[in-house]
Amino acid sequence: QVQLQESGPGLVKPSHTLSLTCTVSGGSITTNSYYWSWSRQPPGKGLEWMGAIANGDRTYYSPSQRGRTSISRATSKNQFTLQLSSVTPEATAVCYCAGDLEHWGRGTQVPVSS
Repeated sequence: QVQLQESGPGLVKPSHTLSLTCTVSGGSITTNSYYWSWSRQPPGKGLEWMGAIANGDRTYYSPSQRGRTSISRATSKNQFTLQLSSVTPEATAVCYCAGDLEHWGRGTQVPVSS
């Protein structure tokens, strides 16, 4: 059973870069042919897909996130990461990582505030 766990810094200040890590267990991010993705849910709003990474390090981003979002893999650690640059308070959300949108982490709170 593939399991995912998000981790991050907690509070992020405006204009800084947000970095989150998703650690995968019960399966390999290189041998599984999954799309490993990140989604976010701002307070009081629906879930928004941000982007994904697949084998061969092919990346896919939501049009609203392209240009300031980067997803990469750390295969030796069986992890993949999300970086969101120049965040604003509107970036405050719960962020989730997922494997093929079938296996989900529990989410991590990302407050953006000075």
